[in-house]
Parts: sequence; C-alpha cells; structure tokens
Amino acid sequence: MPDTAPALRHVEHVMGTVFSFDIRDEPTPAIHNAVQEAVQLLHRVDTVFSTYRPDSHISRLGRGEIHLGDCPPEVHEVLALCAQATHVTDGWFSTTPAGTLDPSGLVKGWATEAASQLLHSSGAHNSCVNGGGDLQLRGQATVNSPWRVGIAHPLHPGELATVITADRTMAIATSGTAERGAHILDPHTGAPATAFAALTVIGPRLTMADAYATAAFARGRDARDWLESMDGYEALAILPNGRFWRTSGFSRYGV
Repeated sequence: MPDTAPALRHVEHVMGTVFSFDIRDEPTPAIHNAVQEAVQLLHRVDTVFSTYRPDSHISRLGRGEIHLGDCPPEVHEVLALCAQATHVTDGWFSTTPAGTLDPSGLVKGWATEAASQLLHSSGAHNSCVNGGGDLQLRGQATVNSPWRVGIAHPLHPGELATVITADRTMAIATSGTAERGAHILDPHTGAPATAFAALTVIGPRLTMADAYATAAFARGRDARDWLESMDGYEALAILPNGRFWRTSGFSRYGV
C-alpha cells in the first residue's frame, strides 16, 4: 500500500451522475480488471433500473408490460432489499413515492456497494467508491491514516458541514436539496419532504445507508428518534434554518 498518492483512480459518468474509484493498493492486473468489471456493472445497472429509459426493465415492469419473472436476477434482489427497507423504516422508504415504480432511493447505493465489493475481491482492500456523493469506504487512505470525507454544507456553497473519519469499513450516504431541489417525496402524501436541507447517514454498508437516508429525510420530524434506534447507524441533519442535530454516536466519526 503506497504511503502518499493514490495508486489508481478512475471516473465514470453513468446513471445520471459521476462515479469515482480511488484505490490505494498497488494496482495489479486483477485490480485493473476489477475496475473495468465494476464500470460494466454500473452501465448494466443503468440499463436495467433507469426510470428515465422507457425500455429499461424497471420502467417496463412499472407499466405492467412485463412481469417480475421476465426481469434479470438483480431486479429480484433489489426489490427484495427495497421491501426490507420499507419494513424497517415503517413505510417511509417506498418504491412508489410518486405512484410509479421507482427503486432509485436504494439502487445507487446498492450499485456503489457492489462495485466496491468487486474491487475488494480483486485485492483492492483500501478503496473509496463514490457514487454521486454516496461513498463506500474500505481500509485506509494511506498507511496508518483513515479516510477523511468532507460533507458539503447545503446552505453555504464551498463550505463543509463536517469531516467524517472512517476508522473501519464504512458507508456514507447523504440526501438533500442542494443539488436536485426538493426531490424526495413523503410516500404517504406524495408531497416534497422539506424538514431538512440535508441528512447524512453513516453505517457499515451503503445499500441500506442510502435507503435509510432517503427514508429519514422523508420522515422529517421524528427521524432523529428512529435513527437513534438503528443499531450501527449514525446521522447528521441540517435544517433549512441552518440549525443541526447529530445522533448520540455521531461524534465518534465527525465534528
């Protein structure tokens, strides 16, 4: 593992956002191959799950043109994970927040985590995979130095709300209004959720951290109590008036 500069980096524009790979292990042929495999995975996920593609499996399934049995295995996996997230969040995570099938609140985290796992299996044990601002981290940034991730302040462009130190394998997912406006919907009313300017959830795996960040953002006022009850997850919330709160264990990782 190098002491200073990253050994291998790659940026890919896919799924309507930017994915980046930052690998701090010596780049072996196996790791190079894994990066290409991960890129192919992300493009396949876009083809299968994009709600902006009328010919994607998820779009056709949502319109009733095909059945679940006609879809590839990853659709079954993702929808099962979505059902799990819906149950755990008391319905605040939904695959139909606007009345049509849309598992986007989990898919990006799931794809990012899957790409990270491909790298890890190839021997890249110190890596950061960033999927549009949601991260799956493994190992260390350099020898004896953990990953440190700045979280952008949603109300003050160019400023950081906090810096998170990852002392283990960790996922960081942020839901907010800064980039896409009020795009997260209350699944019970269909109205935009407006209780937060941004909400960051940290946990062990990005699939569920991403879903929980979406659900907590939609949940609004009682999100803090719910997040406090979730073992292994911590959160930072920034309110539209600039005030903020943290769950009780967040200070272990961020200021």
